[in-house]
Amino acid sequence: MISLAGRRLLVTGGSRGIGRATALLAAQAGADVGVLYHTRRAEADTVARAIRAMGRRAFLGGGDLADADRVAQLMSEVRAAFGGLDGLVVNHGIWPATETALARMAPERWRRTMAADLDSVFLVTRAALGLMDTGGRVVMVASTAAQRGEAFHADYAAAKGAMVALVKSLAVECAPGITVNAVAPGWVATEMTTTALAGDAGERAAAGIPLGRVASAEDVAGPILFLLSDLARHVTGEILNVNGGSVLCG
Repeated sequence: MISLAGRRLLVTGGSRGIGRATALLAAQAGADVGVLYHTRRAEADTVARAIRAMGRRAFLGGGDLADADRVAQLMSEVRAAFGGLDGLVVNHGIWPATETALARMAPERWRRTMAADLDSVFLVTRAALGLMDTGGRVVMVASTAAQRGEAFHADYAAAKGAMVALVKSLAVECAPGITVNAVAPGWVATEMTTTALAGDAGERAAAGIPLGRVASAEDVAGPILFLLSDLARHVTGEILNVNGGSVLCG
C-alpha cells in the first residue's frame, strides 16, 4: 500500500469530486490533509470530519483562490495548523457548461474562466511552494482538453493548456527538491459534469472511451496519490493521462 504517513497535504477544491476523493484517500494512507473550498462549507466540513475520524489532522479553509489577499491568509493559517506542507494538490476550477464559440464568447466569460482556472493556480502554487522543503510534491489536475483542445470550450482548454506548460516549467524550476506533475482526466462523473453527461450523452461519452466507461473521482484520486508518494520520487514534469485510453498521448 502507498504510505503518506506523516505527510502534510493541501487539496484545493476538496469539498467534492476529485478533490474530496483525493483528500479521503490521502488520509487513509496516513496523511494530514488541509481542504480548501470556495463556497461549499457544509460539504467541506463533512470531508474534514471524515479525515479526523481516521485519526489525522485536518485543516479547513474557504474563499476565492483568485484573491491574492485571501490566498495569503489561507496559507498563513495552513502554516499555523501544520507547520508547513509536504504536498499540494491543485484541483479547483470551473468548466463553463454552456457551449460557446470563441467568436461569440463574451470577454467576461473568458476572464472568469482564466481567473478561476489559471490565476488562482498561480497564486495558490506560489504560496504553497513557500511552505515546502526538499521532498515536496505538487500535483495539478489538468485535462485531456489541454492536449487535444475542446471546441466551444476554448477558454477552459486554454487554461488547462497553460497549466500543462506551468507544470513543465516548475518541474525544472523546483528540481531537485520538489517534484511537479499533473494528471489529465477525460470525462469524470462528478457534480460538475452531471448535466453534460445526462441521458444519452453519458452513453456516447463512454462509447468513445476504450475502457468503456466514464471515470469516477476515485479513478483519478489513485494516480494522484501515486504522484504524491515516494514511489514517484523520480517522476517530475509528467502529465499522467487518466482517461481510459480516450487520448493516447504523453
